[in-house]
Amino acid sequence: MSKRRVLITGASAGIGAACAREWAARGWDLLLVARRLEPMQELARELESTHGASVKVMSADLSDPAAPAQLLADIEAAGLQIDGLINNAGYGVPGSFLSVPWNTHADFLRVLLWAPTELTHLLLPGMQARGYGRIVNVASLAGLVPGTAGHTLYGAAKSYLIRFSQSLAQEVRSKGVHVTALCPGFTYSEFHDVNGMRPAVSQMPRFLWMDAATVAGEAFDAVEGGKMIHVNGRINRGLALLARLLPQRLALALVGGQSRRFRRQ
Repeated sequence: MSKRRVLITGASAGIGAACAREWAARGWDLLLVARRLEPMQELARELESTHGASVKVMSADLSDPAAPAQLLADIEAAGLQIDGLINNAGYGVPGSFLSVPWNTHADFLRVLLWAPTELTHLLLPGMQARGYGRIVNVASLAGLVPGTAGHTLYGAAKSYLIRFSQSLAQEVRSKGVHVTALCPGFTYSEFHDVNGMRPAVSQMPRFLWMDAATVAGEAFDAVEGGKMIHVNGRINRGLALLARLLPQRLALALVGGQSRRFRRQ
């Protein structure tokens, strides 16, 4: 029998690549999707050799509004059945809202909001028809704590993914489909290199950081267990709880103060 196959966006590095290794180790085949083909091809060779997985790669720029539909067409042309979806592609846009041109914001929203929502809408019918599906939307702790000045759309986008996952999970649970919003905090990956924040985040205490492999392992267990929202790490879970229990004004002041101090450093 053929194994189940998971589609992972943003699979060329970081949490996406870690999820590819985790799902392959757990017996899944994979479809890796990102803009950069070479890193995915190298990862595919590694996973085929190490785990005997069937790994396909497809290049796609999810900031292109036509990308999700084209990706589905390519999947159908290749005769692939997708039983799992990890919407991981994402990045941050530093600076204030008006310091960034609109086309940059538009690309960001298409990658972090439009693409995961449309890919889910395109692939979910097949999962429901087969009575099995696993969907992980990689959100962030930032979606569970008050917003701060700067990176204006990031927390808002991640909050959307959390609420979208929570609602969808309740709609499709009876049809054999599990949906999880994954909420990591600071994770060792290329994320902060891409947005130019590496020098600043390197000053954060080590106890706040997690490695991508641990985040991926928790993601697999959470979605298999049918957990709608999973916050990675005890410290991050404590921070999320604190943000929920504190009065909004106090939580906002604490988060805002720490954010300003972080940017000064």
